[in-house]
Amino acid sequence: MKTTSPKTKTLGLVITDGVGYRNFVLSRFPEQVPHSFDKIVVFSGLPASVYKGLNPTHFQIVELPVYRERKHNWFLRKLKEIAHLKKHRKHAGIRDGLRFNYRSGWRPNDVLVKTVYAITSLFHSEAAILFYESLQNRAFSRQQTVKTYGRLLDQHPVDLLFFTHQRPPFIAAVAAQAKQRKIKTASFIFSWDNLSSKGRMATTFDQYLVWSDLMKEELLEFYPRTSPEAVFVVGTPQFEPYVMERYTLSRNRAGEIHSQRESGALKEFLERFSLDGNNKIICYSCADASIGGNDVHVISKLMEGVRRGHLGAVEVLVRTSPAEGEERFAKLKQEFPELKWNHPYWELSREGHPEPWSQRIPTEEDLTNLRAVLTYSDINVNMLSTMSLDFMIFEKPVVNTAFGNEENGLYNDQRFLEYAHYKRVLEYQAVRLAKNEQELITHLKTYLKDPKTDHEQREALLKRQLGQPLEQISKKIVESLAQIVKRT
Repeated sequence: MKTTSPKTKTLGLVITDGVGYRNFVLSRFPEQVPHSFDKIVVFSGLPASVYKGLNPTHFQIVELPVYRERKHNWFLRKLKEIAHLKKHRKHAGIRDGLRFNYRSGWRPNDVLVKTVYAITSLFHSEAAILFYESLQNRAFSRQQTVKTYGRLLDQHPVDLLFFTHQRPPFIAAVAAQAKQRKIKTASFIFSWDNLSSKGRMATTFDQYLVWSDLMKEELLEFYPRTSPEAVFVVGTPQFEPYVMERYTLSRNRAGEIHSQRESGALKEFLERFSLDGNNKIICYSCADASIGGNDVHVISKLMEGVRRGHLGAVEVLVRTSPAEGEERFAKLKQEFPELKWNHPYWELSREGHPEPWSQRIPTEEDLTNLRAVLTYSDINVNMLSTMSLDFMIFEKPVVNTAFGNEENGLYNDQRFLEYAHYKRVLEYQAVRLAKNEQELITHLKTYLKDPKTDHEQREALLKRQLGQPLEQISKKIVESLAQIVKRT
């Protein structure tokens, strides 16, 4: 009797930028995905040369041509995005987006924006949003770059096209070509604030992978035509390197290292950042310059408190954002030479790209450094960042800062306190919030005296936000993708 071999399953993996590379190349995903798929075609917005570590037996790299948006496509995209913001403007983060996208001038582009706002003031229902999206998809078909996307999908057929990020505009063009070919699409929601504080996704996908039940609830609110069965709770691979041996400074497990203050790994960490092992370590992690306008001010106030002896024997290690260089910290370095610095090293993979930040990819060395910083720092300070979760995973207390408001002349970061994703952090009382220098010093003293303070609250927040055990995340993602293929 003749037997038929099982059908070969092929996954299309769309990696748009360095964040997707970090989450789906530097995690356990490349190890797990061959268990459920015979072949993985990586459709890459990064140069093919960055994927040297992937096994060519399972992975094929297809470099996507760079998409440059035309004005007509931009206008249709803006209609969709602003209509979404107007529909959901009861949320503080969405209202901020509406305000910042508006143009008050009268240059040609300003007039186009005003036109978008006028149209969407009348028509911003879910039906209207999907109509704008259909017009956008139709407009794509006239662009040569988009036609190339279609040819690449024809040359490299897949059972499912999985997008590692839901927001970059060019992926709407790729997804439109997939839909024409009846290829199922899925997307991963990559950050904790993307649904409640950002605009519309690039397009409508068939299936979604989210961090947690909380994020699933948000997705169903903001995208009401999505079936609950189309949303899979998988956790997020951005934290998976924290349980991977390859990113430790020694072969010991992170928990064992943490309890051995004399270990070789600790010594290497201290030497790497010129730290004194006799002092407590406060890590200040910066936002990028677009929202971290108060970083230099807050660090200055923190260091003044350190110099006055308010915090005892401590050192401050500053980890800057990988999205920027060192320039804005030059004066701070001169004023406080005792500061220690961790400037993340993300390699620029290509020059001349219209969005150069997207072409920066993290190095394994930087992930190792980050894990060491999380392991050996005693307290974290940051401006309402997702880095709070990173430190909580390592059982470290966190102080969030929001020094600026509409009256005091600083960047108004207190407006973020009303954002839905951050209000939950406050509701759980998982961090201490400092709105000025005195509160910052007070909260740091509390945590320096007893780092277990608020421990149960931090654990409760992590359980709500993360959705899956870190060790199981890539496995869960792959199983969910395989289930989607099985359904089709």
